[in-house]
Amino acid sequence: MQNNCPLKVFFLVPPEVQLLDLTGPAHLFYEAINYGANIKMHYLSLDDNSETVSGAGISLGKLEFYKNFELHKNDLLFIPGLESHLFFAENFTNKYHDFFTWLKRQYKNEVKICSVCTGTYLLAFANILQNKNCTTHWKYFEDFQNRFPKTQLLSNRLIVKDDTIYSSARVSSGIDLALFILDELYGSVFSTKIAKEVVIYLRRTENDPQLSVFLQYRNHIDNRIHTVQDLLAQNFAKKPIINDLANSVCMSSRNLTRLFKKTTGITIGNYLEELRVEHALKLLSTNTKVESISIACGLKSSNQLRALLKKHTTKLPSELKKKLS
Repeated sequence: MQNNCPLKVFFLVPPEVQLLDLTGPAHLFYEAINYGANIKMHYLSLDDNSETVSGAGISLGKLEFYKNFELHKNDLLFIPGLESHLFFAENFTNKYHDFFTWLKRQYKNEVKICSVCTGTYLLAFANILQNKNCTTHWKYFEDFQNRFPKTQLLSNRLIVKDDTIYSSARVSSGIDLALFILDELYGSVFSTKIAKEVVIYLRRTENDPQLSVFLQYRNHIDNRIHTVQDLLAQNFAKKPIINDLANSVCMSSRNLTRLFKKTTGITIGNYLEELRVEHALKLLSTNTKVESISIACGLKSSNQLRALLKKHTTKLPSELKKKLS
């Protein structure tokens, strides 16, 4: 997991910040570091004061002035929400004009900018959401749309990604957003480990983009089933032996089969098939040959791969169909 150049993750800490908007995502990246990710985190203030007070009244110190940093492509910048009376104030945009200019420059630098809850307002004030899709806290939908009519506000989404801009809907969704990004950066198996560590799994609305199967079916706290899911996710290129899986968690095969379905809502066989389908679709988007993809997914032939994809996917992009033909 380590590499020579650390991923730089910056967290803005505005006055009266919503604590969970900040500490939720920050803790996820802290756990990622503990699991081997090479990450360097910075906490930025909106002025040259190294301390501010959160909306809950807790003082936050050792902050670094945002002007001391110029971010680069693929750096991450989290913008948490803050008390609404601040960004509703008439002098808010004038007071922080320099910050909004700086934020717009970071966007042009192709920094990945991630807003949590009402942090979306700060992105909009910086004029980087025009003709973009985003979301924010449900309480502010009407006001946000009235203020920023050129922004496409998606009201039924927990997480929205548009190019290098990420936005999330409410306070706790910052945790989901952090997991979403960790999944993009380090893969589904790694992000699942982080989710398991903090006993929090992605929560989405039915209209959200399809979850990675590596993160689906994880909204439970049975450590034995999580262990079996980990083993399947890490070894789906091999044919699983139910007895071996059961022995790994000190259960009988019959009890494991029953408990897995009861806990996750899906059978072990179907879960394994979905793991293989997702991996196959990822490989199909590369230059990997179909025969090699079949082997990598634990299948005996390309015909078996085609049958599996036909069973689990309703519509394949034309370029993938062509590759499979």
